[in-house]
Formats: sequence, structure tokens, C-alpha cells
Amino acid sequence: ITGVGFQPDWVWVKERSSTSDHRLHDSSRGAGKVLRSSSSDAELDRDEIDSFITDGFHISGTSDGIGAVNENSQTYVAWNWKANGGTTSSNTDGSITSTVQANTTAGLSVITYTGGGSAGDTIGHGLNSAPEQVWFKRRGATGNWMNYVKAMGNDGYINLDRTNGKDTGGSPVNSTDPSSSVITLGSFQSLNGNTNTYVAYAFHSVEGYSKFGSYNG
Repeated sequence: ITGVGFQPDWVWVKERSSTSDHRLHDSSRGAGKVLRSSSSDAELDRDEIDSFITDGFHISGTSDGIGAVNENSQTYVAWNWKANGGTTSSNTDGSITSTVQANTTAGLSVITYTGGGSAGDTIGHGLNSAPEQVWFKRRGATGNWMNYVKAMGNDGYINLDRTNGKDTGGSPVNSTDPSSSVITLGSFQSLNGNTNTYVAYAFHSVEGYSKFGSYNG
């Protein structure tokens, strides 16, 4: 798939003409590593997007890719973001060393880390402003997507993979808004289980590019 205009580092694909889960791929975790925003399942090893290329991405013709991203005659949509060309860096700003791929101009960071298991653990995010929204996902085992939104308050979360409203049964960020350098973690297994692996997508608003907030209907 070409015509993107840049080499994407995060590709979100959804089949439009039939029923398949949303598929999330990023260059920090690597091609072939699939997460589904509508599922709490662990990361899948599937040959769907097998490489990120200069002007887009390469979709597989194998059975793994059929249906979800490349079934004959089916229609799809793909949203693409640029981070840092697939180049990651180690970040030691937090109590847990994270691996970060950030686009500070766009206010986007892809963060991978291994959980410490304690409420109050912190991870560096690599951005130059405090994130206003962070999605957390457990990679190696089942875990709900936990979504922190600053405008919604740091006392709870919403799940991407569920239809429930805001849950105030705990705080993914340990009731602490992220700072300009780190994100504080609660003790949920879904985002900070000891020795478990995770990915977090962090965002902040950028004038003329993006805005994160909340509204009343």
C-alpha cells in the first residue's frame, strides 16, 4: 500500500466491508506483531503487515493476512502515523527503563517497557510536553486496554476493548497526571505487572495538528 507520503511507524487497519477486528501494528514492536483494539488478547505473531516501507506498508498475501488486511475484493481503511522512522532509544527518566520512539513535533510516542509491579513506578515517554492521553496494553498475556485521558480526570479510566463507561475502581496513572518527562503507573496487571511486557501510546495536543479533551453531549 503506497501513497501514504512517509514511512509509517504506527498503522491501524480496519476491514470495512466485513467483520474483522481493528488491527494495530507499529515499528517499535516490529512488523508481524499484531494487537487488536477490540480485544483484550495478548499480542499475536501474524504475517499481516510484514514491513513498513518508504511510502506506506507491505501487506502479506499469506493466510495470516487474509480477512483482516488483504482479502480479495474486500475494502479497508488504514490510519498511519509517523514516529521516528523505526528508530527507538532507551529512556531512563523513570524508575523503569523504557524504550521510546517519539515524534515530539506531532506529540506522539510509542513506549515499550517491562512492568515493575508496584504502584508509583514511572516510565519515561520521550515527549517535550506532558501526555494528555495514554493507551496501555499488555503484550505477553491477556489484559484490557486501559485509557487515561487528562480531561476525564486521573481517578479512573476507560477501556478500548469494552463498551463500559469510565471506571473509577482504580487509576492507571496512580492518580497522578503525567509530567513532561514521565508517566506514573498504577499496579494493574493490565499495565504494570511484574516482569510483564507492555506497549503504551502517548499523545499530547499540538496546535494545528491534534487536540485531546472531553465533552458533554
